[in-house]
Amino acid sequence: MALSRAVGPPDADLVHTAQTGDVSALGTLLARHRPMLLSVAIGLLGHGPDAEDAVQETCMIALRRIGSLRDPESVGPWLRAVVRNACRMQCRAPVHLTVDDGLAASLRSAESDPQELLEGQGTRDWVWDALETLSPPLRLVLMLRYFSGVTAYQDIAAACGVPVGTVRSRLSEARAKLTRALLATADTAHGDVRAVTVERSRQAEELLGAARRGESLSALSASWLPTVALSGAGGLRAEGYDVLARGLEQDVADGVRHHLTNVVAGRDLAVWEFTLQSPPEDPFHCPPGGAWVLHLRSGWVERARLFHTRRELPEHARAA
Repeated sequence: MALSRAVGPPDADLVHTAQTGDVSALGTLLARHRPMLLSVAIGLLGHGPDAEDAVQETCMIALRRIGSLRDPESVGPWLRAVVRNACRMQCRAPVHLTVDDGLAASLRSAESDPQELLEGQGTRDWVWDALETLSPPLRLVLMLRYFSGVTAYQDIAAACGVPVGTVRSRLSEARAKLTRALLATADTAHGDVRAVTVERSRQAEELLGAARRGESLSALSASWLPTVALSGAGGLRAEGYDVLARGLEQDVADGVRHHLTNVVAGRDLAVWEFTLQSPPEDPFHCPPGGAWVLHLRSGWVERARLFHTRRELPEHARAA
């Protein structure tokens, strides 16, 4: 039986409009193709949550990469290829890791700032308004997975302090809820989240600058609660930002340099990503970088978890 033509503007027109920043057009496009995407996923994975996960992953990829689609007429085949790739990566992923690194790589934009692509499409406020409808645990895994460099499942687990299986289940639930929220709010007004990101970035830069001057405590007192709970890398578990202040200033004394690379910020969650430069005389003094996951209350940091990036092994060591 032949399929009826879609009611409304042609797909190519919707793509053109979405690429200019019209989120309503992108929402219409995703809703129109969702039945097709689900049919492809079910054909490859069978009925069940895996097929739904592949569709939600496809929607997230489309959200991030619609601006790079050169031929708007080919959006249907492009979406089918994306969902097939999502299904293949689910089949290939080892059960004990559940890490779809190939798919994660396809999500990452070429820009240094993972949020630049969203800003260029004018969809950032739409996405963040929808994200804010999710609970903090669900929102955090999405923030890390899609808008930071902490994309592998085991790294997200370390950054959140939960098992890998919990990350997988939270991502599945979060993607489904976010997709529904996006489609439900595509034609409504959205707030400006740029100011929040700018403020969190300013705080991070001021803290790093203060550490170099030996004034960390003063900078922390401006936005961190004195009773902040710290946890994470190296068995860190402490209360109070004086521990963090001492650690930052000790790094400076040891010749370590911190460089802020990305800030992902919402109303009550923020992620500060950074690289670490070891002193020349001790090139393996510290890990290559990491991230602080910050939980805020009324603008003040009340919990913070440190994640350190794993050092890549040389090629000969990986083959051994």
